[in-house]
Amino acid sequence: MHTDRTTTGSSLTALCPDLREALTRVRYDADTLLEVLGPETHAALGRSEPVPVRRAARDAGELGVLIRLLLLGDPVPEREAAAALAPVDIDRAVAAGLLERDGDLVGAALDLRPLDAGAGNRWVLSDLDDSMRRRTLTEDHVLGVGHASLSLLRATPTRPVGSVLDLGTGCGVQAVHATSYATSVTGTDVNPRALWLAEATAALNGLDIELLEGSWFEPVAGRRFDQVVANPPFVVGPARVEHTYRDSGLALDGASELVVSRAADLLAPGGTAAMLSAWVHVDGEDWRSRVSSWLPDHGVDAWIVQRDVADPALYVGTWLRDAGLDPRDPAAQARAEQWLDAFAAAEVEGVGFGFVYLRAIDGPTELLAEDLTHGFDDPLGEEATRYFERSAWLRAVAADPGLAWSARFEVDPHTALERVSLPGEEGWREQVLRVHRGDGPRWQHEVDEAAVSLLAGMRPDGLPLYDLVELLAVARGADEVSPEFAADALSVVGGLVRHGLIRPVP
Repeated sequence: MHTDRTTTGSSLTALCPDLREALTRVRYDADTLLEVLGPETHAALGRSEPVPVRRAARDAGELGVLIRLLLLGDPVPEREAAAALAPVDIDRAVAAGLLERDGDLVGAALDLRPLDAGAGNRWVLSDLDDSMRRRTLTEDHVLGVGHASLSLLRATPTRPVGSVLDLGTGCGVQAVHATSYATSVTGTDVNPRALWLAEATAALNGLDIELLEGSWFEPVAGRRFDQVVANPPFVVGPARVEHTYRDSGLALDGASELVVSRAADLLAPGGTAAMLSAWVHVDGEDWRSRVSSWLPDHGVDAWIVQRDVADPALYVGTWLRDAGLDPRDPAAQARAEQWLDAFAAAEVEGVGFGFVYLRAIDGPTELLAEDLTHGFDDPLGEEATRYFERSAWLRAVAADPGLAWSARFEVDPHTALERVSLPGEEGWREQVLRVHRGDGPRWQHEVDEAAVSLLAGMRPDGLPLYDLVELLAVARGADEVSPEFAADALSVVGGLVRHGLIRPVP
């Protein structure tokens, strides 16, 4: 497909300066919405329950008009819309595709909602979904800010970088977010309608984002970026395209495989990628092996986090509803049959979902793939950055163990020791010792008494690791540190460093 810079200069984009003035004047922003609606009614909005929101909007003046018009999709009298959207000309807004007219009423033709992902208020334009009114989504439907995009926003590292690529930008929400920490941002998409909306979203927020049309990696062939973010059409299913925002045309988890296997080619030295991905769980195959087979043999440090595993039937039903289909409808049931037949033929037992983080390194590929299906609230973005820093230190130790032996360590302030007692034949008896982090992903490691003693001796002004291990060996009745004891200690320390429960003192 031909690729070039998308500079449509559409009438919707031209409307955005006046629209931004109106939204700012009426205070149609994330903080004010929460303030006006209140936490309970704002939560009802997230549950797709329009009645409480509509009731709260009645007494909110011009902001209430925009809530009804833009958030609920209610038609409103044209004179009310004109007053709330001034200086926007209603005729221009209809011609631009923002509004539609029905007699004396006007309604929203697009979804326009505020978002604050931690860098201040932004507005995002997308196609109307079926959250407030039943709709059947078209093939080129452009998804707005959904649960997946919000989870990626929270999971993306935001330390300052030079260049960011948003692969498959959709409505542009990830690209808009990236402008808060990057010098330059590029977004790509195969769907021209997505780029039309992303361009308007950028203009509405007064942002400069390079937008390129094309399939997968073609628009940026030969270029390298300091960071890549991707929320690709990763839905796992038959090789078909019913909705471009979710379907890739590749069978099963082929889209995730393609993006994960090629993303490293887009990274500048030391660059990182943060991507949403999905993978099938196949009978007799470890999902970790499946995903690790997608990576190149050289040049990548990978951290793969599985956040959930869905039953095939639940997975299919969820995505049918996502497209505005009723699973009770005969046509929807036929699609479900085809989908589940494809899963059965491939012996799919479940569908895993999570994040793939990559860092470009000069060396053999390293991989940690792990389940983090337990609940935690802290975003993963900063944790991913720290993970790669810890991983780099461990690579240096692998090349020169003396770096660890001569280092002093400290226990992270959020790390706690837990002694778990379980019932036995003679009452309660101690079974398990664990150290766990109380922040971030809340990792926990089982340890023994020797490791507990080792951790107890760690402090910034204390002894180097080898001296601690030597004292521990003597305390356990040994004359010297055996190679086996040293290797075990170094292995324990390495695991705890990798997950941030302890850290070397600079």
